Amino acid sequence: MGRIFGTDGVRGVANRDLTAELALDLSVAAAHVLGDAGAFQGHRPTAVVGRDPRASGEFLSAAVMAGLASAGVDVIDASVLPTPGVAFLTEVLNVDLGVMISASHNPMPDNGIKFFARGGHKLADHVEDAIEQRMREAWDRPTGSAVGRIRRESAPRQRYVQHLVESVPNRLDGITVVVDCAHGAAYLVAPEALTSVGAEVIAIGAEPDGVNINDGYGSNQLERLQEAVRHHGADVGIAHDGDADRCLAVDAAGIPVDGDQILAILALSMREAGNLRSDTVVATVMANLGFKLAMQREGVAVVETAVGDRYVLEAMNAGGFSLGGEQSGHVVMLDHATTGDGVLTALHLLARMAACGKPLAELAAVMDRLPQVLVNVRGVDKTRTHSCAPLTAAVRAEQARLGATGRVLLRPSGTEPLVRVMVEAPTEDDAKASAERLAEVVRAELSI
Repeated sequence: MGRIFGTDGVRGVANRDLTAELALDLSVAAAHVLGDAGAFQGHRPTAVVGRDPRASGEFLSAAVMAGLASAGVDVIDASVLPTPGVAFLTEVLNVDLGVMISASHNPMPDNGIKFFARGGHKLADHVEDAIEQRMREAWDRPTGSAVGRIRRESAPRQRYVQHLVESVPNRLDGITVVVDCAHGAAYLVAPEALTSVGAEVIAIGAEPDGVNINDGYGSNQLERLQEAVRHHGADVGIAHDGDADRCLAVDAAGIPVDGDQILAILALSMREAGNLRSDTVVATVMANLGFKLAMQREGVAVVETAVGDRYVLEAMNAGGFSLGGEQSGHVVMLDHATTGDGVLTALHLLARMAACGKPLAELAAVMDRLPQVLVNVRGVDKTRTHSCAPLTAAVRAEQARLGATGRVLLRPSGTEPLVRVMVEAPTEDDAKASAERLAEVVRAELSI
């Protein structure tokens, strides 16, 4: 049996890879691993469960709640809520675990399950391993009054929105923002939060029907957002993904502003306010070289991690840092959240614009973004990415060709069956040529 957990929970095609049976078994095992601690402390374990709006989330959340309750865990059903909202409720309600049913930016047929431990923290590898181990063990089923009860949380969205609003250092009066909710979990939260602090809000991708999540909208597809910003003459556009733990932006001209640029803006803002602990920001190996050069110029140290917000979080917690993130738009602000939060990021980005009276384009110019090309190679054995000698040699040859003016990175996706080839170079043409040469080697050497 292979490892069920990937880099961000358990994912797959709903009702094929991720079935109701698997969801129930996982939740029972999670109840035993994460809920037992509460039982040992003398209280009945409790869990918060939320989901994004995709149709399969309805039956998967029912299976998760059934599994938890059957294992003696009381369940608070938060219904549709962003992933960071579930993490927030897990912390503020002081429950034993949280569960989010979402496949984030993945297409609608996919879904996923991710768990939060007490305090709203993502699970370490050894805890996930323990959950998988318990899936294969016999257990004593509670009966009678010992089974868990399921109830709806009173106004979970409003409680989360209030938390977001209270974190903002200044109002956003005078800023017009188009927010793309990806027909996802933030379709109510994002407009409400932005409006509450004074922004004029135009919402798109805010009519989820269970099947349209991430379909033509959201952080992976900025075209409609760019068009809407230009059409309405807005100051800025914000894009979230399906579970709203990501935030990307476009400026008034519709030009994209990625997670590296947002991270750079927030790093300098927080340093100015004295909130950037150790004058350090945590980023991944995928961060643009231009980001690292800009931070070096500004006297901000950069701690580098593997790709994945869980690794960013681990480095932040280990070093006591307050800010970290990824180019994809996962930004972690540990003074306000235990995980990446797209709506929180948007609020603080816009607060910086309002406080200094500068447009987003001017703020984003703090870094010169080197051309970066990313090629996703599908239909290959991603497990051999780092053990294939011809591929390793090809990577070294391309890096030698680029020298200090660029870099090459190959990595297997943690959530999809593919290998990502990333190249940065002085020009777009150089980056494309190098990436395509490497992609051909990946196809030739790792083909299934």
